[in-house]
Amino acid sequence: MRPIPADLARAQQEWSATYRQLAEQPGRTEVRRRLYRLSAELFFHPHWRQRRPSAAEWWELRALGRRSDRDVSSGR
Repeated sequence: MRPIPADLARAQQEWSATYRQLAEQPGRTEVRRRLYRLSAELFFHPHWRQRRPSAAEWWELRALGRRSDRDVSSGR
């Protein structure tokens, strides 16, 4: 599996935080729009140009976002 670029990991972490924020405050148009923009940034990132991601690569990327969420919530 190819290493995940830092900007792609950052975008996933932002996506996870934005998703959590939208869950806590539903109906916020600006948060929903940010989530859409981040989703497009993740899906169409140049890292995926050579080959679309496997399920394992998506899983690893999502795990990076979830790890960041736990770090933030635990104060790390």
